[in-house]
Amino acid sequence: MRVHSWMSEGSCWINGRKDTSSHRREVINPATGESIGEMPWGNEEMATRAVDAAWTAFPSWSKKLPHERGEVLKKWANAIRCHRDSLAELLSCEQGKPIAEATGELGVAADFVEWYGEEAKRVGGEILAPSRHGQQITVLYRPVGVAALITPWNYPAAMVTRKMAPALAAGCTVVIKPASDTPLIASALLSLLIEEGLPPGVANLVTGEAAMVGRTWLKDDRVRKISFTGSTDVGKELMRQSADHMKRISLELGGNAPAIVFDDADLDRVADAIVDNKFENCGQMCNGINLIYVQEPIREELERRIHRRVSRIVVGQKIEGRPQIGPLIHRKAQEKVATFVQEAIDQGARLLCGGKKLTDGMYEKGYYYEPTVLVDVNDGMALTKKEVFGPVAPILSFQSEAEVVERSNRTPYGLAAYLFTQDVHRINRVSEALDFGMVGVNGTSLSFPQAPFGGVKESGVGREGGRVGLEEFLELKTLITMLTEENDIGSKE
Repeated sequence: MRVHSWMSEGSCWINGRKDTSSHRREVINPATGESIGEMPWGNEEMATRAVDAAWTAFPSWSKKLPHERGEVLKKWANAIRCHRDSLAELLSCEQGKPIAEATGELGVAADFVEWYGEEAKRVGGEILAPSRHGQQITVLYRPVGVAALITPWNYPAAMVTRKMAPALAAGCTVVIKPASDTPLIASALLSLLIEEGLPPGVANLVTGEAAMVGRTWLKDDRVRKISFTGSTDVGKELMRQSADHMKRISLELGGNAPAIVFDDADLDRVADAIVDNKFENCGQMCNGINLIYVQEPIREELERRIHRRVSRIVVGQKIEGRPQIGPLIHRKAQEKVATFVQEAIDQGARLLCGGKKLTDGMYEKGYYYEPTVLVDVNDGMALTKKEVFGPVAPILSFQSEAEVVERSNRTPYGLAAYLFTQDVHRINRVSEALDFGMVGVNGTSLSFPQAPFGGVKESGVGREGGRVGLEEFLELKTLITMLTEENDIGSKE
């Protein structure tokens, strides 16, 4: 697979210019183990210069008219669509997902940018009812300031735009740290944005060791907002360190999503939806299904239908028949998945298909794992308690509605849950009872530009997407104005 040279030659961006450190690091294709390009490996000095640039640019960018900021974003969305094929090639090589998935992700990335380009014009305020004669109470929204954005490797294009677009629409300036495994697509996206007229310093990109960059930005009191997507452990540490300067923070962290299938569900629809979700991006999705709870009367039949669909999945990055599943991101992830599966088998789980690493032939140098279906799984197994983040579908059974809700809510996580039933009363009861930030009903798609995305409990704080995603980058200012002397109007009547 060919990667365009202007994309493989990744750069950090500071104050509207490329910043190419002499210390560079190779970027590896997880499908082949081969280098596809290089990226600068920044340091504390570079991270500080990025904040300098964002701090300097903030006064002028925040004062631009909302529609002016929106126009820059809409031009960026159009540029992403125009370069979609080349960007998808880069994304596929860098992250490993098949080209069809990469193309779809670029479409989502552009949709978020376009939506916030429109929403920039709708940042308003409100006038509240007064408590005294002659009093006016006004609530204004103002941009937070410099925002630090830290993005993950599993959706390295969509997550860049899902954070950057609302921040820029709100009038913030940004410093962004992409994941070390997937920095090239972030650099390419920022290059397009700067070409479309973004003023110098408004958006700055730094790569490097995550703890070093994060620590630099956390210590800098000019950074007023942290937005992070990644592991719960790292999110907790960021929250602790943010307290020193009382920074605003939003965190989208781990998940342990159940899919609950009741005995009145449409089983073909269920099987299609579960397999599409579970094996998207090789199972490396924060809101991906981790547990499949099936009501006992239909368990065996749904197991057969899921097994049949999973056994047809094609594995590879670019082979005939358009692969449906690529590699895991690196060897450590491959080993983690293999350990989860083997431990479950040792404890009594049974394989319907898959269950091993793919290491021969075209798979020899990549980090592949077979699409796997496990049955006879129980709640004591490690893969039911922790996020597997791989192509493994564990199936468990349940008897009653109350039982499955209680079991689903045991997890400390609370990002997403899914349920399948044709009973409208059950939909309302179970959706309300599930302790998760998002619930999909008779479907598994949750990420849309207009909809809030995020979780509760140890899955994070704050939301991305929708109007509330914009408000994460805004602060309230209350003005209380006395227009006349107190009781002046009433006393003269």
